[in-house]
Amino acid sequence: MAQIIEMPKLSDTMTVGTLVKWLKKEGEVVKTGDMLAEVETDKATMELESFFDGTLLKIFAPEGAQVALGAPLCAIGKPGETVAAPATTPPVAETGASGSKPAGAPAPVAKPAAVAGVAVPTPVPAGDATPSSRQTGAAGVTAPAPGSRIKISPLAKKLAAEKGLDPTGLTGTGPGGRIVRADVLAGEKTGGAAASTRAAANSSHATGHPPHFSKGPIQDERTAPVSNMRGAIARRLVESKTQLPHFYVEIEIDAAPLLALREQLNVGLAAEGVKLSVNDFILKGSAEALRRVPAVNGSWEQTQIRYFSAAHVSFAVAIEDGLITPVIRDAHTKSIFQISTEAKTLGKLAKEKKLKLEQFTGGTFCVSNLGMMGIPRFSAIINPPNAAILAAGTIVKKPVVKHDQIVVGETMTLTLSCDHRVVDGAVGAQFLNALKQVLEAPALLLI
Repeated sequence: MAQIIEMPKLSDTMTVGTLVKWLKKEGEVVKTGDMLAEVETDKATMELESFFDGTLLKIFAPEGAQVALGAPLCAIGKPGETVAAPATTPPVAETGASGSKPAGAPAPVAKPAAVAGVAVPTPVPAGDATPSSRQTGAAGVTAPAPGSRIKISPLAKKLAAEKGLDPTGLTGTGPGGRIVRADVLAGEKTGGAAASTRAAANSSHATGHPPHFSKGPIQDERTAPVSNMRGAIARRLVESKTQLPHFYVEIEIDAAPLLALREQLNVGLAAEGVKLSVNDFILKGSAEALRRVPAVNGSWEQTQIRYFSAAHVSFAVAIEDGLITPVIRDAHTKSIFQISTEAKTLGKLAKEKKLKLEQFTGGTFCVSNLGMMGIPRFSAIINPPNAAILAAGTIVKKPVVKHDQIVVGETMTLTLSCDHRVVDGAVGAQFLNALKQVLEAPALLLI
């Protein structure tokens, strides 16, 4: 009898998954442990593993489909075995990047429900498009028709603007022909930047207005469906701000010793490929501060407060659809060099949406750093079930008083957001002072 593979729960907050890509085709032999497909959850893109041996008999969900937990994805059985169609067909958000459905996928394309009050356009099924409404680029991907609205991710749009690329000249390989970051980089390599620059120059000559001061709209008015990740972020942030009693404590530290030590280490160990960031020191310093003030390393559990014996420090990584928080486990036992290497690896996997479940769950404390974007100070929203989150601003040069003399100093502002059910004001202050001590004497973090 054929085995029906259903959409599994691949993250703790997942309710639906998007079928990004099938890695196996109908009729292919599969074994236990083979990867069947890539599924985008509300946290990352993960691979769906087969737990059966046999032949992939039927695919029920096409690429691009948003499938509810427990809904059928495919069937595995003996060659030639007949598989009955599932009673309910998984809902489809949009067709895949190729604009086609896998063999055996249901013909009708369901209209997705509106999410959070946003009207979601009905996708065009493959084969229904006409030459006047759709154009096909290289490798069968969809290119925007002249005069049509461009489907482009916010990150890709920003990158195209930075590189002087005209998005209308790019071919989208994302879901439904959406232009993504990789398409912009590919367009730059093929000379699209020069063409876009010439087009912008011609436009400015024709109108008499420089392109930077266009009097037209800043963007096309549009609605966008809420992705799995954005929906999960919205739910958790509302939960955090409405149910967790936030309070904030702030401290300013002298960052000059940290910068000096970082420069010495990076210069001295450059041959070994070592390149420490300011954030590496903050992560290591946070782990040490949690060791000194462990009361912050806890979680509210309604009838009890759980205090954790290990400092699993997570850090916020901005990705195309929102952000995710990879976790450095047992950070209190690791050197700053180990933390630096692990943070770089996790950050890369996060941006590629390839984090495994255990790599972004189980954090006990979180760090959010906007310093690299020039933000001097900000307050972050707590990431449940953590009891606190640290917001780190940029390092600022300004006049400071040292030994009763006004000198040029380099300071950094750190803001701790606390869940008052777990962390009292005095405890939050103790944590920040402990963090200040180790970051102003950073050599302590090398011991």
